[in-house]
Amino acid sequence: MSKEKFTIGFARRGYSTSGGAEAYLKRLGRGVAERGYSAQLFTTDDWPDQEWKFGELTRIRSKSPAGFAAELERVRADASCNVLVSLERVLRCDVYRAGDGVHQAWLNRREKFEASWRPLVRNFSRKHRDILRLEKSLLDDRGADRVIVNSQMIKNEIIDLYNYRRDKIDIIPNGIPLNQFGFDPVRREKSRAELGLEADEIAVVFAGSSWERKGLRYAVAAIERCESAKPRLLVAGKGEPGGYRSDRARFLGELPDIRQLLAAADIFLLPTIYDPFSNACLEALACGLPVITTRANGFSEIMEDRIHGSIVEQADDVSDLCSAIEAWSDPTRRSAARASILKRASQFDISKNVEKTLAVVLRTAESN
Repeated sequence: MSKEKFTIGFARRGYSTSGGAEAYLKRLGRGVAERGYSAQLFTTDDWPDQEWKFGELTRIRSKSPAGFAAELERVRADASCNVLVSLERVLRCDVYRAGDGVHQAWLNRREKFEASWRPLVRNFSRKHRDILRLEKSLLDDRGADRVIVNSQMIKNEIIDLYNYRRDKIDIIPNGIPLNQFGFDPVRREKSRAELGLEADEIAVVFAGSSWERKGLRYAVAAIERCESAKPRLLVAGKGEPGGYRSDRARFLGELPDIRQLLAAADIFLLPTIYDPFSNACLEALACGLPVITTRANGFSEIMEDRIHGSIVEQADDVSDLCSAIEAWSDPTRRSAARASILKRASQFDISKNVEKTLAVVLRTAESN
């Protein structure tokens, strides 16, 4: 079948201006369209029309996980796509990209960082039950013909928790348009001036939504503990600052373009409890920033500890986080590491991700 007649369907529920999954899907859609294929998106009403110019956009009314999955089953029967790639937990699809990770694994990790009564309350949550049911449908019941993950950590979790076939899981790390990032001293000075940062002030950036999961409370605690550097924490993303306020933290809200903030930064900090592969960390790396994150971030698999940043074993190890921040507050150390950091980031251009993802999708379509 010719490329002009071959349509790849993508499913994603919801939309966030600063969402990493949304940014990745738009980059993937653009890459697919540039290679001559049509990309159809199945999504909810909150996805803006202007943010999908790569093919047909099909609206699904239900915004709940179960409702979205059920309605997708109905509209898919009349859709023109040849293969369905879901970035969402649904009942079935040709290729499931587990970019959000494994929900059961996240719940298991989460229990170690919360009060003992919280898991009991969550057992009565319909949303969690529905997500786990859909995850089981895709992985345990083999509703997904093939799975794409972005880190070895997620592959291991899918095999361990759902006994999914190892040879049906492809690891394809995230990618970003590297030509849009980089280190620019002139842009850095301009961005720092616009943000009102002093010349010698250490700017530590935390970016992302789901602040509880991404460990913002530990980031704030670590910043407050730092005495030698006295860094400033700049928080970008959607959330309620109330429980995280600190004299050393500034909350910037959702930013449609994080590049200005990264240009002004000295360090990127994400002490996440669970992250399949943080796109924000990769963007920071591509700007030449040392990244401080945890072993529970699949992104840490592409890092060398103390070369490209620091890997902390546990999100709540505030002492280790503080030590890493103070170590990377040294401008001489950051300058010496920048070339190695940029070199590592150069291996993860979005074009490589698109090529590998497209190869898996086309191979799956041919076998069906």
